[in-house]
Amino acid sequence: MSSTIDFDGGGEFYTDLKARVRAHLAEPGRARRAHRRMYAKTAVLIIWTVVSWALLVFAASTWWQAALLCVSLGLALAGIGFSITHDANHGSYSPNRNVNRTMRWSLDVIGASSYVWRTKHNVVHHTFTNIAGADSDIEQLPLARLAPDQKRRWFHRFQHVYIWPLYGLFSVKWHTVGDLGLMLRGQVGLTPLRWPRGRELFGLVAGKAVFVAWSIVIPLLFHPVWQVAVAFLATSFVLAFTIAIVFQLAHCLEEAEFSSIDAMGEAGRTEWARHQVETTVDFAPGNPFLAWYLGGLNFQIEHHLFTRVCHIHYPDIAPIVRETCEEYGVRYQSHATIWSAVASHARWLKRMGAKADTGRRMAVSPG
Repeated sequence: MSSTIDFDGGGEFYTDLKARVRAHLAEPGRARRAHRRMYAKTAVLIIWTVVSWALLVFAASTWWQAALLCVSLGLALAGIGFSITHDANHGSYSPNRNVNRTMRWSLDVIGASSYVWRTKHNVVHHTFTNIAGADSDIEQLPLARLAPDQKRRWFHRFQHVYIWPLYGLFSVKWHTVGDLGLMLRGQVGLTPLRWPRGRELFGLVAGKAVFVAWSIVIPLLFHPVWQVAVAFLATSFVLAFTIAIVFQLAHCLEEAEFSSIDAMGEAGRTEWARHQVETTVDFAPGNPFLAWYLGGLNFQIEHHLFTRVCHIHYPDIAPIVRETCEEYGVRYQSHATIWSAVASHARWLKRMGAKADTGRRMAVSPG
């Protein structure tokens, strides 16, 4: 892969940007305040999750109470994934490596594998963003065509209609064969994935056991199988739909640029930082609630450039990133609201389903 797609560090643009952001983060007391806010947020999300689960299992007595609690639990679990799991797996939750290692296990506890995620997301997606054939996050074939260089099938013309409920089913795959399939295959896309060993293998097995215990075994002690199954699927749907929509709004939009392995290979050495900005789109930067709940993932450009920076800082460094991009002629795109981003994603799905060769391709050039 590295012999085909060759990135440099980003040149003068990224060097200057890193210096400006580093100076901002070094201001007295800023890091300490961010850590306090992160730990307080963690407590809120965990309490929200535990209370929703306990009320669902031990207190709900009507269908509508159970339904509301399934929604609440699904949203709480997604919040943990956005804020705690995501930062911990990137090493940005805490300056302490052991704390990050502990908190990244939260993904295993909610049903997926943090070990697989670090290859699939941290390595593959964050390196080869929006490159067809290399970025596993946009490889949803045959169900969906998300990039211009992907093969179009006749039923993709309807994907802007049928894809929305499918987004809610992805977590069932995570909970069952998804991660295991990647480990048995030994790769994510074209990137190798070793079988976990030692502490990683223990964490994977123990995490899956804890997940099965709280989501299935304990509820079965108090409720019929069909009720547990319905609640499990409903909660999983809310969790998966919420996570899928948020991640799609970062890259699968009309404003984002796309490329392919062949195009990147022909371009030769390419600026990694410029590629990250121009294949990514922010949304709702002025919405403090979304920034809190989504773990700063509405600031995807900032996240892709500074994965090791805690998301608490993203709203403050976004103006610095935008200004620097403008100075260096780097294309920075942002939707004012989440609804305009959703609309752009819907239009993109329709365009990708309508024709085999449409969409914005990245004008890659040597770095």
